[in-house]
Amino acid sequence: MSNIPEFDSLNSVKYLFLRQLSEPRDNSLRLVVEEAVQNGFAPPVPSDNPELDEILTRTWPIESVEGCKTFELTWSRYAAYLVTEELIGSGGRDNDETYTGKLLRVYTKSHFLDHLSRDTGGHVEPVQHYKLICLNHLIDIGSYAPPDIRVIGSSSAPPLRIQ
Repeated sequence: MSNIPEFDSLNSVKYLFLRQLSEPRDNSLRLVVEEAVQNGFAPPVPSDNPELDEILTRTWPIESVEGCKTFELTWSRYAAYLVTEELIGSGGRDNDETYTGKLLRVYTKSHFLDHLSRDTGGHVEPVQHYKLICLNHLIDIGSYAPPDIRVIGSSSAPPLRIQ
């Protein structure tokens, strides 16, 4: 997939937020993700703790700001998908998995593929595993074909704060 410009564009951003997940029709999937950046222009968040204030002077919030790209990924058919809250989904061992990509990964060997092979059946085509790495969710998709990816805009809304 790396010869698709949108795939490369999505994998070139540093952070993503999942903004929408829907099934436009049975067994189809649509995801909308928005780029996020470290916002060095955001004012510091004050606290009542001087030690914490000292630490926070060297940090910036990660948020979507004006100019951040918004991507739409659609799968016309899927076998399964799993949405996991990012914090609990990041602690597993994955050194025995094989993938390419950064924020949109394409796996040739994974625990999710093992699960689908073991616990589902009736597939008429090989199942491919895609994983979208967002700051707020991890999304695993088992499908028969790659997603259609397109840039659907740039953020013009005010920044969203992470609290």
